[in-house]
Amino acid sequence: MAYIAPIHRPSSVRHALRSRLLSDTEESLVLAKANRLEVWRLSDGVLSLALSKTINGTISMLQRLRPKDSTTDLLFVGTDRFQYFTLAWDPEKSQLKTLNPLNDAGERYMRESQSQDRALVDPSGRYLVMHLWEGVLTILGLGNRKNNAMEFPCRDQVRLTELFIKASTFLYTETGQPKIAFLYQERADSGNVRLATYRLTKDDRPMDVSKFDPSRDRELDIEVPDPSASMLIPVRKVEEEIKRHNVRHVESAKAHIGGLVVVGETRLLYIDEMTHATVESALTEASIFVAWAEYNVTHYLLADDYGGLHLLTLNTEGVVVKGMDVNLIGRTSRASNLVYLGNDLLFVASHYGDSQLFRLDLANEDPRQYLQLIQTLSNIGPILDFTIMDMGNRGDEGQLANEYSSGQARIVTCSGAHKDGTLRSVRSGVGLEDVGILAELEHCRGLFPLRSHQSSGKTDTLAVSFLTETRVFRFDPAGEVEEVEAFAGMALHQQTLLAMNLMDGRILQVTASAATLLDAESGMTIAAWTPPEEKSIVSASANQEWLLLSVDGTELVSFNIRSELGVVGQRDISKQDQIACIHVPPQPQLSGVAVVGFWTSGTISIVHLNTLEPIHGESLRKSEDDAAIPRDLALIHILPPSGTSSSGPMLFVAMQDGDVVTFNISKDDLSFSGRKRVMLGMRQARFHLLPQPDGTYNIFATTEHPSLIYSAEGRTVYSAVTADEATYVCPFDAEAFPGCIAVATESQLRIALIDRERRTHVKPLAMGEMVRRIAYSPREKVFGLGCIRRELSAGEEIVQSSFKLVDEVLFDRVGRTFPLGGPGYTELVECVVRTELRDSYGNPAERFLVGTSFLPDPDYAPATDTRGRILVFGVDRDRNPYLVLDHKLKGACRCLAVIEQDAGEEGDGMNGDDGGGEGGGGGRLIVAGLTKTVVVCRYDETSSTTAELTRLASYRPSSYPAEITVRGRIIAVADLMKSLALVEYVPGTPAKLVERARHPASVWATALGQVEGDSWLEADAQGNLLVLRRNLEGVTAEDKKRMEVTSEINLGEMVNRIREIEVETTKGAMIVPRAFLGTVEGGIYLFGTVAPHAQDLLLRFQAKLADELDKKTHAILRAEATAGKAQARVGDAADQDDIDDDKTVGHVPFRSYRAFRNAEREGDGPFRFLDGEFLERFLDLDDKAQKDICEGLGPSVEDMRNLVEELRRLH
Repeated sequence: MAYIAPIHRPSSVRHALRSRLLSDTEESLVLAKANRLEVWRLSDGVLSLALSKTINGTISMLQRLRPKDSTTDLLFVGTDRFQYFTLAWDPEKSQLKTLNPLNDAGERYMRESQSQDRALVDPSGRYLVMHLWEGVLTILGLGNRKNNAMEFPCRDQVRLTELFIKASTFLYTETGQPKIAFLYQERADSGNVRLATYRLTKDDRPMDVSKFDPSRDRELDIEVPDPSASMLIPVRKVEEEIKRHNVRHVESAKAHIGGLVVVGETRLLYIDEMTHATVESALTEASIFVAWAEYNVTHYLLADDYGGLHLLTLNTEGVVVKGMDVNLIGRTSRASNLVYLGNDLLFVASHYGDSQLFRLDLANEDPRQYLQLIQTLSNIGPILDFTIMDMGNRGDEGQLANEYSSGQARIVTCSGAHKDGTLRSVRSGVGLEDVGILAELEHCRGLFPLRSHQSSGKTDTLAVSFLTETRVFRFDPAGEVEEVEAFAGMALHQQTLLAMNLMDGRILQVTASAATLLDAESGMTIAAWTPPEEKSIVSASANQEWLLLSVDGTELVSFNIRSELGVVGQRDISKQDQIACIHVPPQPQLSGVAVVGFWTSGTISIVHLNTLEPIHGESLRKSEDDAAIPRDLALIHILPPSGTSSSGPMLFVAMQDGDVVTFNISKDDLSFSGRKRVMLGMRQARFHLLPQPDGTYNIFATTEHPSLIYSAEGRTVYSAVTADEATYVCPFDAEAFPGCIAVATESQLRIALIDRERRTHVKPLAMGEMVRRIAYSPREKVFGLGCIRRELSAGEEIVQSSFKLVDEVLFDRVGRTFPLGGPGYTELVECVVRTELRDSYGNPAERFLVGTSFLPDPDYAPATDTRGRILVFGVDRDRNPYLVLDHKLKGACRCLAVIEQDAGEEGDGMNGDDGGGEGGGGGRLIVAGLTKTVVVCRYDETSSTTAELTRLASYRPSSYPAEITVRGRIIAVADLMKSLALVEYVPGTPAKLVERARHPASVWATALGQVEGDSWLEADAQGNLLVLRRNLEGVTAEDKKRMEVTSEINLGEMVNRIREIEVETTKGAMIVPRAFLGTVEGGIYLFGTVAPHAQDLLLRFQAKLADELDKKTHAILRAEATAGKAQARVGDAADQDDIDDDKTVGHVPFRSYRAFRNAEREGDGPFRFLDGEFLERFLDLDDKAQKDICEGLGPSVEDMRNLVEELRRLH
């Protein structure tokens, strides 16, 4: 049984539009990212996210509609499963509500449209047409009466004679009656392109749809001179001084503004909508245009396939169009959509790179200033490949990652396509952004923020403690810093254990020799306490009222600060135990108590500060032989008062072994409950409290991988921090650095801004070319990249591949680039693998294996029969790649892997044909997936720069191998069309590749990985995930060869790469992380297997949660059955209460969305597969809904909340 959850949600933007959705006075930008809708507000020239909503479906179309007499828009959304609905904004509930849910069951005998599904809206915003099937047009129309203005009373499907439509659009008409234009080919293989226009409805009956009869209803049918034309731009009409009338001699008519521009690769054609007069213009340079946006009625912005942004100008005399010009005005990401937002702001939505917001300055004399980048929305899609650089165990190469490392993983992705290609370091965690470096200081032992004056509301002083001294730095309002020799009478000649401002303008300082109360203004000592002779203060903790000291680790002393440091309690525990740590809660709700951790017994106690007598205690050790010791404490309110679990404070205990133990503390009697344990690292954590505006506290825990502990949505969240070297932290809310913190490392002291919660942090390295494959070498500390550069030179496209290295620390290119290819052919990188192979002396050496394919140039005759190569690279001392092996192949090398054992015997050459070789030992084996063959060969280096490959065995798959993965001697081959086969390498004379098992189904595989024992995870081109298991317990030999599906789900995104991980989990863990997945849409997912003891509970939990969230959908389905209609309106539903409770946007059932689907079959829902993101929606439900779901499950509501919180911590 399997589990999947997103680490980085899809970031690729497929659809974008401008809409008055939220209010009639505010324009919003609406983006579609895979299965999410985002609404962005534009304020002061900057976009900010206003709303993000998940849809149960992959969004394939997005449009806006404007109902009659409405001042706001509706959003029309279509999914890839032919489910459609409209969304309206409910200002009272501040949420989207679903209207007109439609489900097109689809006529299965129809052929799907050859191009992408299209939805078009007429200029009035009331008619919508969809082109889904070849030769069929689906038409929807909003009502024209008040009672049905939000509904679709007009619904129809009509047949088209134009089968192969390349583009379509609505036209602007003087009458307001909708008119549509089609750019089409007469046959699929035809070279000619024609343009036809039709009226959508009959003139006298606007609700009656035209029959689209070409002999009666077609108004225009002309041939387009550019056969590569693929874009139509409607041109609005303008007011004319002299109104035009119908003319008899159309040939002499002039083309006026108001018509259509047909955009080709070499020519432009303008057509007047009324007279059909045409104007033709040639482009100065051929271009492939992919998106457009209207700037004004005579200027249009065009984006080309190479990232160029052009301005199309209609040259006019008055209202007469004389010609057209296209000029390049700048470079952007390769656009999927252009949205002009007004006020010279242009949004470039991109699937291939970052989405960008530009300011247009077309009147600027400097052409380089036409486009000014204002804002970038990061996009790591499409992820072509990725590697896992670190799982939190960099100190020991052989050590498994700890339980918490999945959130700390560093993933480096090959992102973007062509010129937008980048290398991106992706890490999920709390971001730490450096504001400035204060000083190069080593061996810091504490940071304390101070105010020099009581009247000052901001911190202006920072005390830094060292082993033998304390240094003080003063900051002025402008941020200038000065180190001072004296401050408020503090003792600066020794280490400071504690320093803090008090409410009455005094300062408390604790050193190893004394606790001192100082006047901040005069620096005079008000009161002081010193320990007895030959004793010293080991640790101190205080709040505004109380001070608690540990003397020599054997004696506790408490003071009332308001009584001039009067000793209140004193207790010697040297005969019973030793003090490991102490803590006085900072919040006034917990005044009068403290927490003490004990060394010998491994216990903690909450004590009265008046008497130092324990109130409650708890042992932290799991067993009698456990030597765990508490090393730091924090008793705070971390959850805000409105949280569901905020009945009392929480106690956090940092253990010596790196674990953090938490308890819920009763606010009534301070008793312990709800014990939990989280592994933060391999060494003890040090707690640093960060106060929040709402009166709660966050905890910055410094260990080998720092973490932030904070609250989110009523839950406690542990998240990695992107600051590996932090040792001490304190809040530093200075006037020049508002909301900042001070961070000390082993060598520096700096000021930084910290995020309030976990985010995905992406560090890009622009490559200017597509990074197709990546491999990471921990020994050389470099990434090996297979890159493909595509450039346009003098109208000719030039493609050049190369292999290069990038340093992991500098995150920049190092060494020389090794070019691939040559005159007469283009060579493409297909795969890059890092491994250790034996050099000519028999020692292990780091090597990169590169597989390539050739694309013959049609202008040249093939010089040889070589169609691919296997290249082996080494890295020299100057970090330059050098070629060790160049092995030519008769077919493309699609994928490579290595058998991690020495086996094999000699054989003859390897060029992809069947047959075995003879045996012999020595050398690691290389597995190559060629065009039609999988081959195993032995690698032998004969010198430092030469090597040879000897084929040992081969296997022919059904079509050709898309991916191969090796475990031991088992080679898993993911076939392009025929799913998965397991092949075993059998050494001998001759060696053989024997097929042991196969999945007998048609699956277009894209990625493969082993996840557990005999189980394999496979992804296909339709966005499905399958877990396949080898059936070793089968009764017959045939049963044992048939792989069985143990889990399946539709992810909705095509997976390009699966990378296995090894994560050590605690005993009793429900989910074991097994792999990361990278998708075309820019999503990164965590895949895990479910422990047997949790499978039944979690499956039933997901089923009941789906029933609860799909109540509204079920009500609509009941209404459909009652009314006997194929489509039911929301108002027809029998259970209106369920309908009003809109829990699933779009009313698309969860099971329908996640059901497996390909060309052969469609499932009823996810099969033994858990959707982690869906399970987390349980925490967003109200108490009643949570109680209904948990009824009959077994665990209580609180137990299920904790369970879901634990699952959420995984990613």
